[in-house]
Amino acid sequence: MRCRLAFVLTSVAALLLVDPNDVLSQDMLRNVDLSSPEMSTSEMTRAQVEVLLKAASRDPADQRRVDLEGKRLSHLDLSGLDFSAGNLRNATLNGTNLKGARFDRAVLNQAWLIDADLTGASLAKASLLGTQMQRAKLGGADLSGARITADLSGSSLVGAKLAGADLSADMRNQSMGLMRGVLRSVDLRNADLHGANLSRADLEFAKLQSANLADCDFNHADLAGADLSDANLAGADFTDADLASALLPSPAALAEARNLDKARNLNLAQRPR
Repeated sequence: MRCRLAFVLTSVAALLLVDPNDVLSQDMLRNVDLSSPEMSTSEMTRAQVEVLLKAASRDPADQRRVDLEGKRLSHLDLSGLDFSAGNLRNATLNGTNLKGARFDRAVLNQAWLIDADLTGASLAKASLLGTQMQRAKLGGADLSGARITADLSGSSLVGAKLAGADLSADMRNQSMGLMRGVLRSVDLRNADLHGANLSRADLEFAKLQSANLADCDFNHADLAGADLSDANLAGADFTDADLASALLPSPAALAEARNLDKARNLNLAQRPR
C-alpha cells in the first residue's frame, strides 16, 4: 500500500511540473517506468476479477457496480468480460488482453492501457479522460458516444466505431494543460466517426483513408500530415483546422465539406493526382 501511495504521489508531483502548453497525458510518460512492477504486473487473477464482476451491477447509479479503481491488472487475460458501468479510474491494464470485453458507460479516467488489446471491445459512452492508450489495439472496437481525452498515439482503430464520440479539448482544465484527444499516427482506416467532435484534437499523420467523417467537427484540429484520401467529408467543418501536408480526397469529396476555405495551411495540403 505504501509503495502504491508513493507511486501516486510521485506521479502527482510530476504533473505539477507540466508545461501548460503541452498535453498533460503525454508528459506523464516521461516520469513513469513502464517496466516497473506497478506498471507491468497484476495484483489479481482473472478468477478474482470474475468473482467481482459476477456480483456487480451494470447500473451506473448503483453503488454495487464493480470498483477496480487503482487496481494493477497488467498483462492479464480478461478477454470477453463485462466491465460495463464499472469504475476503473487509475487502473493499470498495460498489455492486458481485453478482446471482446465490454466497458459500456465505464469510467476509465487516468487509466493505463498502453499496448492493451481491445480488439472488438465495446466502450460505448465510456469516459476516457487523461487515459494512456498508446499503441493499443482497437480494431473494430465500439467507442460510440464516448468522451475521450486519451492519448491514443500509434494505436490501431481500423474499422472502429466512434460515431458521436467527443474527443474535443476540455477547455475547463487549462490550468493543467490542454486535455484533448491525441491520435497522432493512429490508424483509422475505414473507421466510422460520423458526428464526432474533434475540435482541437491532435490528428497529426493519422491514417483516415476511407473513413466516414461526415458531420465531424474539426474546428482548430491538427490534421498536419493526415491522410484523408477517399474519406467521406460530407458536412465536416474544417474551420481553423491545420491541413499542412495533409493528403486530401477528391474534389467531389472536398466540395461536400464545410468551411474548407477557413482551414489553415490549405495551400500546403497535397491534392489528389
